[in-house]
Amino acid sequence: MQITVDNPASAPQPLSPYYSQVARIEHADGSALLFVSGQIAEGATLAEQTRGVFETLTALLKAHGAGLADVVNIRTYLTDISKLDEYGAVRRQFLTGTPPTSMTFEASRLFRPEALVEVEVVAAVPAR
Repeated sequence: MQITVDNPASAPQPLSPYYSQVARIEHADGSALLFVSGQIAEGATLAEQTRGVFETLTALLKAHGAGLADVVNIRTYLTDISKLDEYGAVRRQFLTGTPPTSMTFEASRLFRPEALVEVEVVAAVPAR
């Protein structure tokens, strides 16, 4: 097993130098698990921020040979759980296959005061 932690150059860079965006745990057969740090995005509305988050997640996964179809677990943090339907409508545009396991939480504040949503994922990448 080999563990690599990085910030792929082909994806948006982290907002802080104190964390890595992706931890890749590669198995001997070439398959891997990707643990992607929580992502936030700019935007005036929850829908805009959610779209930005999923675009960033797409880029981070792509840099490791994966896509949103490989996501097996997703954790979402919303500052207002009553807007779950607005978040869900955008999420369904990006996660179109069988839904991954999921947890959604309400958090009073996130990493940045203007953030309304933060999403982290785990993806399983098959051997090439």
